[in-house]
Amino acid sequence: MKKIYVFITSLCILGTFSCNDELDLLPLDRVTADTFYKTRADFDGAIFASYSSIQDFWGTSTETLAENGEFWKITLVITDDVAADIAAGADGRSQDADALQIRASDIPYAAIYTQIYEGVYRANLVIENLQSETELTAEETTVLDAEAKFLRAWFHFQALKMFGTPPLATEVLTDINNLALPNATSEELYTAILADFGAAAAGLPESWDSGNTGRATSWAARSYIGKVNVFREDWPAAITALADVVDNGPYSLVPNYEDVFSFANENNSESIFEVQYGGPRSDDNLWVFDDTHSENFKASQGTGRGWYWDAPNASGAPGGKRGWWAPTQSLVDAFEPGDTRAATIFYQDGDTYYTYNPSQVEVPYDPAWSETSYTLKKYRGPLNTVDANHSPNNQADFNNERWFRFAELKLLYAEALIEGGGDLGVAEQQINDIRQRAGLAPLAGGADLTQAMRQEKRVELALEPHRWFDIVRWDLGPTIFGGAWDPRYEVFPFPQSEVDRSNGVLNQNSGY
Repeated sequence: MKKIYVFITSLCILGTFSCNDELDLLPLDRVTADTFYKTRADFDGAIFASYSSIQDFWGTSTETLAENGEFWKITLVITDDVAADIAAGADGRSQDADALQIRASDIPYAAIYTQIYEGVYRANLVIENLQSETELTAEETTVLDAEAKFLRAWFHFQALKMFGTPPLATEVLTDINNLALPNATSEELYTAILADFGAAAAGLPESWDSGNTGRATSWAARSYIGKVNVFREDWPAAITALADVVDNGPYSLVPNYEDVFSFANENNSESIFEVQYGGPRSDDNLWVFDDTHSENFKASQGTGRGWYWDAPNASGAPGGKRGWWAPTQSLVDAFEPGDTRAATIFYQDGDTYYTYNPSQVEVPYDPAWSETSYTLKKYRGPLNTVDANHSPNNQADFNNERWFRFAELKLLYAEALIEGGGDLGVAEQQINDIRQRAGLAPLAGGADLTQAMRQEKRVELALEPHRWFDIVRWDLGPTIFGGAWDPRYEVFPFPQSEVDRSNGVLNQNSGY
């Protein structure tokens, strides 16, 4: 099986079908939580719904908030690595993010906030219904509870990184007159997140069978315990957790960097947590991949990566794509001469360009296609502009998002050792392992390890959704953005609609 098809919608939660290979329909007036949350298939379907909320971060929808890949805007376009291409027709939200115009009324923050707490809600439904009478074995109950807690922790961690003091939701609220939750403190959030990841590490299997590839594992939970403690700056705890994963875990670097992102190499040895998409050649309606859309019942979820990032038709590029966002000169200049990763991450003058419409297109790359003279290649290129990775109308592709990779974990381990007074030789080795794969020489003696780690983090994870959070936690905003930086940008605003709806229970972040 290629992957889990985690496109299960809210219909799974309501119990309209049992979320397995065969429909098991009941009349709508007979389906309740009491009749649905019974079998393993019921609970698998419900927990897949929580995974599904992650896919919606990048969703495109003609309904609800009219999303257009909002998560890319507030994690990549907002950074020094990506620019909104105005000539290509980049929307106003992209241009605002690129200009550090951040407002509580902006749709991207509302969209992501909604998806995060939808995912939390769906995980909480599983946790609570596991406490009722079911047909599950004790082992199945333990594993599903651990998996739901992994997801609840994952979503809360994203909320913490983005909003600073978001609500902590650990139960399903049922009082229609009392649904608002207050801000939680960062300490309350860290404690709850680590407790949930700890339960996940204890209860999840170390691996799943091939029919369940992509589901969270105990090693993924242990990896997140290390990452969360890096963000918390609890260096001893981070070192302990990350050393365990590096020394004893199942992960290894994929020898060739380009292969990490190949459609044919999903869930590879470097993948700690990967967002699973559908395919191959699945539903062709890009806008129904958001599972809040009324047509979601017919779609297996995918991504609009090629649609938004391939060189724009408006600039004369083939393929009919939008090309709203482009790598910056600053990012390109960050690569050392001889760094082989550059050829995988972006197109530049002299390259052969690949896109898809209605089959693979191969032409010389023209820098005039982009306002910055560069176009994203990561997750695309010759390995990914293939039939199986595209919908029939060419708008969607299905290559998984490699959210947390072993390469990132090694650099987090290096950071914890450097900041926590650990073994600097081990820290240097983590950095050099990453450099070696990129065709670069080991660090010179006496190198500034903090700067080397940050440099590798930027280029290794280029055009993945991590740069903004590193800028914030390393306090690089004033250096990178100069006078455009405002300290309030260390956290995003809560959606003003949520603040208003809470009637004073949820407080807006300062300055918004």
